[in-house]
Parts: sequence; structure tokens; C-alpha cells
Amino acid sequence: MKVPLLDLKAQYESIRHEIEPVLLKVAEDQAFILGPEVEALEQNIANYIGAKYAVGVSSGTDALLLAMMALGIGEGDGVIVPTFSFFATAGVVARLNAMPIFVDIDPETYNIDPVGIEKAYAKYKGDVNIKAIVTVHLFGQAAHMKPIMEFAEANGLHVIEDAAQAIGSAYMDERRVGSIGTAGCFSFFPSKNLGAFGDGGVVTTNDEELAHKMRLMRVHGAEKRYYHEMIGGNFRLDAIQAAVLNVKRKYLDSWHESRRKNAQKYNELFASQDDIVTPASVYEDDSSPLHPFTSLRFPHIYNQYSIRTPRRDQLMANLNEHGIGNAVYYPVPFHEQKCFADVPSARDAFPVADQISAEIIAIPVYPELTSDMQEYVANTIKSFL
Repeated sequence: MKVPLLDLKAQYESIRHEIEPVLLKVAEDQAFILGPEVEALEQNIANYIGAKYAVGVSSGTDALLLAMMALGIGEGDGVIVPTFSFFATAGVVARLNAMPIFVDIDPETYNIDPVGIEKAYAKYKGDVNIKAIVTVHLFGQAAHMKPIMEFAEANGLHVIEDAAQAIGSAYMDERRVGSIGTAGCFSFFPSKNLGAFGDGGVVTTNDEELAHKMRLMRVHGAEKRYYHEMIGGNFRLDAIQAAVLNVKRKYLDSWHESRRKNAQKYNELFASQDDIVTPASVYEDDSSPLHPFTSLRFPHIYNQYSIRTPRRDQLMANLNEHGIGNAVYYPVPFHEQKCFADVPSARDAFPVADQISAEIIAIPVYPELTSDMQEYVANTIKSFL
């Protein structure tokens, strides 16, 4: 049996009848850049997230870049980031000639450790002007926002939510990610729960002035064509991507629910396996112990279902032999990346991230996964281990 890590063709077949007419309409209208489809998507996303404003952009990476540019982050500034995430989280900081300050992660959720944020701020605030914290809602689960927001507000820091993998996920107080911090940054890369037919992204915010500034900066800082009020970039979202996303948005919650059901089944199938660590689910209260999956009102949305085992590399080889898709998110934390070798915080200790990156492996959890396929995946893993 062949089981891919993700099957976008299966998703497309289920909505082809709605997707193809909107693609044809964009072609007939010949309105490809921004325009009504993008405006409709921005309103849809703002309403869904619970934010006042949404600004469609060209990718999740550009969402982070635009948010930081609009907040004035640049040379001489510092930005606190988790050391375990997709490269863009720290890459955009360096791209702006600011300094990423790496922080270790929580051992159960893999999100940034709030205590680590406080320690890093105390250690590096005398060396650099720390302006912001980036909280990554990794794999579809909200970071522990309450202590992070309280610390940021007490110290005059912006909070940028990297919610690229977490659209629709919520924190324990019922606010959806992307509506809590200064800005929320989302990716519509095709493999995301809400994926486009190429690159795309959006930034959400409750700050009217910031939203206006980002709208200018995504078109080279011009409100009137050829009259530039500030330096920006070409961060525009294509109408064809927005049209696809406007169709898919209607199905997002049902896709989330299917992923949760698949995750719950995996949890049950792996329950007797002491040598597998399954994903944690969500914070219970302010002291951050964790609920089991079944007791959650707003659980993980499972952009990835990642298990852990010390025999990760051997397991990957075995899964490949059995035709089962898998991937490692992420094998090399930021403090071990060659391009960050000169970053001062890279010399700190990150025991949790080091262990997680050596043990983690994602397995198929997409909505169209059948019970037979899922049992084949689980039984293959259990037999190997």
C-alpha cells in the first residue's frame, strides 16, 4: 500500500467543481494582481481569525518580512525567536540586518518557552535594542500566549505571531491565533491546511495604522501609483490564489476536524507504545500543564502530526521501504545553522531543541486519509519499533 505524506490531488477532486469556475473567471476578467478576489479573501480571513484587518501578501515569508519592516525592525535591533521552526522565522530577522535571539522550546508542545524568553531578554537587552518576540504556533498548536503577552507589554515589545501552520487554531481563552499579538503572519503554501495553488500569505492585525502601512509597503510604499511615501517591496497577493483560497476557506473547519479525528486515532493506536511520543494537545491553564486530546475545546489543528522516537532515522528508512510518506520538521535548529554561526545566542544551550530535532518525524494526517491507510501506517511503525 502507498500512503503519501499529503495528497493534494484527493482534496482537489472533492472541490474541483467549485475551483475551476473561479479560475476561469479570473482568466476572463484578466485582473491578476490584488483586486476584488484579494479584498474578499482579506475580509474572509479577518472575520475568521477575529482580527480587525487582514493584508494579503505574496507568501508566509513575506508576511513576516512585511510585518517586521512595518514595525521598523532593522539594524541594531534584536528579535527573540524560537530556535526550532521553519527557516523564515529567523531568516527574515537577519535579512533586515537585525539580530535573532534564539530561545529553547517547550518539551511537550515544541513552541517557544516563555521562561526562556525572559532569560534571553535579560541576557541580551544590554547588547541590542530588543523590539519584538516572534511566537511560532508550531504544527498547528497555539503557543502559550498569556505569559508572553504580559511580558511583552511590561517591556514594550511587539509580539509577531508566526501562525503559518496554525490558521484556525485557538488559544485557551478562545481567541484565534493571529488576533492576539501585534500582527499575525500566515502562509498559504500548498501543504498548509488552507493552501493555495502556489505561494501566498496574509498578515492580520487589530492596529489600523499598522494595517494601512503594510498595505502601502506591499506595493513599494505607494498609495498613489509612482508616488512613494516609504520604502516597501513587491509583496502583493495574486488574484488567482485569492480566488482558490476563497473557495477552500469554506471547507477549512471540516478539514481541521478530519485531521483531529485522524490524530485521535493515531493517539489510540500508539497508546501502548512506550517508545513513541505522540503530540501534546493544548495548555490547560496558566501554569501550562496539558490536557489529553479528548478533553479539549480548541485542540491542535494538526498541520503536521509529528511523533518522536530515538530511532527516527531508521524508522524513516523503514517507512520509505513500505511506501509511507514522512518528513522531518525540522532536522537542524537555528543555533546549528551555518548561516547563524556568528549570532551570539547561537552559543547558548538548547537541550530541548537538540533532542527534538534528532527524534521527530511527521507521518500522514491529511483529511482524506482512510482508516485502512492509517492503520497500515501505525502498524508498520509499531512492527518496526
